[in-house]
Amino acid sequence: MAGKTIRASEITQFTFCRRAWWYTRQGHPSDDSEERLAGIRWHRQHGRAVLAAGCLQLLGYAFLLSAVVAGVAHLTALALR
Repeated sequence: MAGKTIRASEITQFTFCRRAWWYTRQGHPSDDSEERLAGIRWHRQHGRAVLAAGCLQLLGYAFLLSAVVAGVAHLTALALR
């Protein structure tokens, strides 16, 4: 094992299950590769949904701010008549 570089992604695998990490390092295939791939796909999709929700929230705040500015401008114009 000396001389082998440990990647950052392996640290997560090691902290989750040391034995599975060791087997992977020894070249044994993982039995849960299909479940892992499904989990990776789910997390990617969830990450995109969270990002989209954040963008929509930011857009909503921008519309709210523009409505407040337009309302203040309108009320100021009415008061100056």
